[in-house]
Amino acid sequence: MAFFKCTCHLCIGGGSRSIQEQHRRIRLLASLLPGPLRRLFAASECERMAGRQRALLPEISGVRSAVIQRGRNELARLLAGESLDKIHGNPGRKLTEDKYSDIDAVIEGLLINDTAGDPITEKKWVRISSRSLSGKLALLGYDVNYHTVCRLLQKLGYSLKVNVKQRAATVGSPKRDAQFIYIAQQRAAFLNSGWPVLSVDCKKRELIGGFRSNGSAWCKEATQVNEHSFASLAICVETPYGVYDIGKNTGYVCVGTSRATPSFAVASIRKWWIETGRAAYPAASQLLLLADGGGSNGYRCRAWKAKLQTILCDEFGLTIMVCHYPPRCSKYNPIERRLFSHISMNWTGKPLDSLDIMLAYIRGTTTQSGLVVKASQLDGEFPEGERVSRSAMEGLAVQVHGTLPDWNYTISPRCCIIEGSQPVRPAD
Repeated sequence: MAFFKCTCHLCIGGGSRSIQEQHRRIRLLASLLPGPLRRLFAASECERMAGRQRALLPEISGVRSAVIQRGRNELARLLAGESLDKIHGNPGRKLTEDKYSDIDAVIEGLLINDTAGDPITEKKWVRISSRSLSGKLALLGYDVNYHTVCRLLQKLGYSLKVNVKQRAATVGSPKRDAQFIYIAQQRAAFLNSGWPVLSVDCKKRELIGGFRSNGSAWCKEATQVNEHSFASLAICVETPYGVYDIGKNTGYVCVGTSRATPSFAVASIRKWWIETGRAAYPAASQLLLLADGGGSNGYRCRAWKAKLQTILCDEFGLTIMVCHYPPRCSKYNPIERRLFSHISMNWTGKPLDSLDIMLAYIRGTTTQSGLVVKASQLDGEFPEGERVSRSAMEGLAVQVHGTLPDWNYTISPRCCIIEGSQPVRPAD
């Protein structure tokens, strides 16, 4: 209470305890009340005080004499039965709606040819900007700034909206729906049999160096990064290829300087099998790959199928079933939302200054569901534009499925087949 101790000469000079307590109470309440109530409270105390202390009220309460006098006048009018609205009036300028009673109708008339809407949700949007609309109103004699135009548009049911990516290009396609059903069937069959189900894809290439990373991160000072994000200024450009094990909720990411080529994709899956998959599935002789419809692991890519045959199926005796998601449906690939999105969130707002930092962020990615991610560097050259002849394709042990054969096929080993294994048959 020392802060609210009165400093008038009565209290400093050793006045009575009751006077000191009264002054301290006045000072405390006056500091807590808002402006209008503070002057009314000071006016009320002024009426109660004796003449000698009344002169000290400004010093006691911290309210100026002119403000106290104003409060006394307001208090007298309130006691006479007047309302606060009548006493204080309506400060500020008149609303635009009061100044121009027809402003809503004028705005709707100007927007009649610039309005679009959704007949289901009743949402409306306009093509013209608020500044342009303010200019058109000025030509008609209505002095309305663009901030007021925004408020009036909201009143009329308009609002700022962004585009929403929800309309898929293949919605309603019989093949699209059939493929999703087929993938669900194969996925359930493999998981029930205890065989690995892998979702694979290539993440976007990342510039290694002091470059800006999208997003924000908690820190005391912002990190200084390069002004431009040119690849020529980077230490290197790394390509992450991910393998996500759906059954075990684990991820494996290979990072290399190669571009996203079929050789790099299959080499990443091979590295996962050698370092993780073989130990996790010691009795496995086959696996299911869920891949996008295009890119380095696309269904039309001959090199993708040839590399799967030579460095996975033939070398390890694996039978690989591949199911591709329909074109323009890559967002439904589980690796996108279960692995890549969490990796991106883990390094958001943090520049990837070196390859070791990038690998550390990948390995440190976790989720509440228990995701565990491993990462390693994949060295080597994986050239682009590999061509596979028709005769070489005919020599592959590729068997297409009866359901949508372009998107579903099985590659069997041409040698070293593991005896005693029972393959999972495609659910046609």
